[in-house]
Amino acid sequence: MMNDNSYVECLVAGKARPLVVFLKYLMILMAVFSFILGFLSGNIFFMILFVACGVGVYFASLNASIEYEYQYCEREVTVDKILNKSRRKKVATFETGKIEVFAPSKSYHLDEYRNKDNYRTLDFSSGNEENPTYTMYYDGREKVIFEASKELVDAIKNVAPRKVFMD
Repeated sequence: MMNDNSYVECLVAGKARPLVVFLKYLMILMAVFSFILGFLSGNIFFMILFVACGVGVYFASLNASIEYEYQYCEREVTVDKILNKSRRKKVATFETGKIEVFAPSKSYHLDEYRNKDNYRTLDFSSGNEENPTYTMYYDGREKVIFEASKELVDAIKNVAPRKVFMD
């Protein structure tokens, strides 16, 4: 028998990071100037610089627009990173059986975990402070920050009801 929450998707658009946007426009400006200087002077160094700046613009534009997609399927939460709405990269997979606690980031249920230093932080949220986030402590090693939808939280709560809190 299939449960209604056997598969849930949630897409979170990331906030544009100012440093990456600044680097992107700086590289564009440098590429234009190096092309003009290379064309006018005939110096091969400026043309090589133009190509290098073009490659820099490509990579900066990929990282300027990042979205995260959370998928819950068969007791696993998978996180994919979508770069510039064109390239998808699988970032992490979490088994619900290894979740220690999953709660809103400001919940008192997370208090006993906050002072522990042995957790590596993985932030898969948009970075927008106004949006509510959930924090998951996983397998004694990772602190994972999500911007999960109610459907995703409900799906995880169905399989791990003592580890998921909604307060």
